[in-house]
Amino acid sequence: MIVQRRAVTAVLAAAALLLTAGCSSDDGEPSGADGGTSPSRTTAQSSPSASAAEQTPPAKGSVKVLRTVATGLKSPWGLAPLPGGGLLVSSRDEATITRVDEKTGKKTELGQVPGVSPSGEGGLLGIALSPDYASDHMVYAYFTSASDNRVVRMLYDEKKPSGEQLGAPDTVFRGIPKGVVHNGGRIAFGPDKMLYAGTGESGDTGLSQDKGSLGGKILRMTPDGDPAPGNPFPDSAVYSYGHRNVQGLAWDDKQRLFAAEFGQDTWDELNAIKPGDNYGWPRAEGESDGSEFHDPLAQWSTDEASPSGIAHAEGSVWMAGLRGERLWRVPLKGTEAAADPQAFLEGEYGRLRTVVPAGGDRLWLVTSNTDGRGDAKGGDDRILELRVT
Repeated sequence: MIVQRRAVTAVLAAAALLLTAGCSSDDGEPSGADGGTSPSRTTAQSSPSASAAEQTPPAKGSVKVLRTVATGLKSPWGLAPLPGGGLLVSSRDEATITRVDEKTGKKTELGQVPGVSPSGEGGLLGIALSPDYASDHMVYAYFTSASDNRVVRMLYDEKKPSGEQLGAPDTVFRGIPKGVVHNGGRIAFGPDKMLYAGTGESGDTGLSQDKGSLGGKILRMTPDGDPAPGNPFPDSAVYSYGHRNVQGLAWDDKQRLFAAEFGQDTWDELNAIKPGDNYGWPRAEGESDGSEFHDPLAQWSTDEASPSGIAHAEGSVWMAGLRGERLWRVPLKGTEAAADPQAFLEGEYGRLRTVVPAGGDRLWLVTSNTDGRGDAKGGDDRILELRVT
């Protein structure tokens, strides 16, 4: 893999410092004749002075697979660790949520989510716990219905029998465009206790630049589904736009948001998200020549990545690759890539869907080989526990 880097240059003049600053199908099938042939690149996105005081992680890291936590999962997509122990896992195609005992691997089905319409890349996708889960026991889910993509919340009652532990879904947000492809689907509560959702343009590229559409966006809303206070556009849940298909959301320890999205034929992206910014799709894929669009901090050829989930740990963003079948490490200095991305586990576990912090230097990693696009082997799909540096 050849890596190229574009340096940030500073010019001092007149006492002023000027800083110049296809389809990798979401699930990994190329659509262009030349898709997936370009090398990875990293791009500086912030002033060195803005991040000079931050500790920079080493250029090279490491990954060790500590153990296989669970096997035999069917089309797993989202994962949410419970505060008292246990992992909730959503099944895209079966529309179920299952609790996995992270110590024994025992699986207990909570129930099936009604109203889910699995098709293509749609179905039961991301899940997240309420920021007040300790008192309200609410589980949020993003799914594809017969008419749209939506976010619901359900009461999780552990005292009820297996299969009956999920309450009726309460729809908190609806109207996100759906399609056979590009349904987005990742949801996460941020440090501000607001709910963020990554959406796709559902195959209609014009939606991404339309600030009046919910497709091709990162959305930010209250837990009740209202546009969150402080959003960049009045009375709108839209937080950033110009995205193709966002399936990775994570915050660093300074509460800065990062997002991964699928490119088409040339570049997959890792972006530092700034509210109100335009990330270019479909007018730009990867870096662009003009200043109108927010360039990615790192980008990959589509056969190296096809990124879904991301997590922040040990000073780096860790990115799960579907078609790329590898875990990427991007060390950060502020909102810059501090060094070239580094790949781990290449081809060892097949397609990688979701990666979630497990505390300290540990990560949970979910494979994705039983969704119809992978080469499923005995034991798939599985959850792994990793130690990373």
